[in-house]
Amino acid sequence: MAIRLYKAYTPGTRNRTVSTFNEITTQKPEKSLLKKNHCHQGHNNRGIITSRHKGGGHKKRYRSIDFKRNKLNIEGKVASIEYDPNRNARIALLHYTDGEKRYILHPRSLKIGSKVISGPSAPIEVGNTLALQSIPLGTAVHNIELAPGKGGQIVRAAGTYAQIVAKEGRFATLKLPSGEVRIIKKACYATIGQVGNIDASNITIGKAGRNRWLGKRPKVRGVVMNPIDHPHGGGEGRSPIGRPHPVTPWGKPTLGRKTRNTKKYSNKYILRRRK
Repeated sequence: MAIRLYKAYTPGTRNRTVSTFNEITTQKPEKSLLKKNHCHQGHNNRGIITSRHKGGGHKKRYRSIDFKRNKLNIEGKVASIEYDPNRNARIALLHYTDGEKRYILHPRSLKIGSKVISGPSAPIEVGNTLALQSIPLGTAVHNIELAPGKGGQIVRAAGTYAQIVAKEGRFATLKLPSGEVRIIKKACYATIGQVGNIDASNITIGKAGRNRWLGKRPKVRGVVMNPIDHPHGGGEGRSPIGRPHPVTPWGKPTLGRKTRNTKKYSNKYILRRRK
């Protein structure tokens, strides 16, 4: 993947960058793998906004992705590499020898016509899925399960990969993209390689309207609100927040405050916290 630059024809094209989409091979998705994707725009089942700054955005349909990779010992051939509006990674359409079609996350360097397979006897090649106990130390992996059979839950964003650094007993130690070092059961499955579209993090939005296409609404700083609307609000002219530390609109400490539950069951699996 590469990034295309714009000349400053307008304020919106100044500093704007987009993907070249060179790796995309087809414009039409597989119809049998499409679902409705109704957007609740930050509202819960009672219609109350529980997640602010969401709404609008281009209409899109959900592509069913095979995160479990549970078609064991059945070979699949990469038929196409497609754009997915629901994630920053690309997706690859697999045609299995038994006739079934499935989408997977597109690993970097996987080409059209390549063959992938899942199972304990799969070779150590990009796109293949095996249990962590069968993968050598130092291998880059993605789409990693946290519980056997549940499907990949972590390391799924564009350009990310985790590294297997140790194995002991029932667990394997992985270094995650965030810098966190975590132990995961060796029976959990993971896919070999790095997620594709590695330049996704280098894209510059360029204008506010492009964020609106993505369903992101404007954010207003607390210091420019009234005291009734935010703890940082009020004061004469440009005044500071008036507190020792920043807080949320509901008075909870923020901007650097750790929010992870100290009693969470999985804390014992984390050897080193993310930076």
